[in-house]
Amino acid sequence: MSDELLRQVQLHGSVPAHIAIIMDGNGRWARTRALPRPFGHKAGMSAVREVVEGALAAGVEVLTLFAFSQENWQRPAEEIGALMDLLEEYITRETQDLRAQGVAVRFLGDLDRLGPSARAAVDRLMEHTAAGSKLALNICISYGSRAELTRAARLLAAEAAAGRLDPAEIDEEAISRHLYTAAFPDPDLLIRTSGELRLSNFLLWQLAYAEIFVTSVLWPDFTRAHLWEAIRAYQQRERRFGKVSL
Repeated sequence: MSDELLRQVQLHGSVPAHIAIIMDGNGRWARTRALPRPFGHKAGMSAVREVVEGALAAGVEVLTLFAFSQENWQRPAEEIGALMDLLEEYITRETQDLRAQGVAVRFLGDLDRLGPSARAAVDRLMEHTAAGSKLALNICISYGSRAELTRAARLLAAEAAAGRLDPAEIDEEAISRHLYTAAFPDPDLLIRTSGELRLSNFLLWQLAYAEIFVTSVLWPDFTRAHLWEAIRAYQQRERRFGKVSL
């Protein structure tokens, strides 16, 4: 089944260059099994590996994962601590394989809020995988899109105040250059797991023309086959960008 799905992806139309995923459902996955929430987050780590390997097989160029929002800092300290421990565990466990597979990892968000140990681990993974050329993997952590846009506005205002930028020259391209995702094309496809129908303050600017695919599958159960199903759905859509069909 999975092999056939991948074959269909490779045979039919273009593969989205950039896929963004809101990884949702870890808590519900744990709750249905009468387990504490951190068990769901730990199970979700396997889905990250599945999606990375699935993206590599399909020829995706950029994969952006929403791992931890700025709003998540409001969660109980015990859960936040468990999440940070899992982040470090993921980095320790996956760095060698990610590097071997040609994956360049970048963390996007307000990384200054991370504790010293987590920040060191994040920096280490980015350094060790910087030469990867097969897949750019962006992990959004301590991220919020409104905060990102506010940061971009401040940077532009500072340039204008210093005389380095004419305010009249501020356009969409100028704003995009000051976002965390400046080095990448906007996502072609957004996938959200767990069936929720909202963006949750994720890539609000960048997702303006993305195709959206929502699945009821909870994140820990998401596999490369589910990724390829989403890509096949994308390939069957007509992307008009405000234009009319010919």
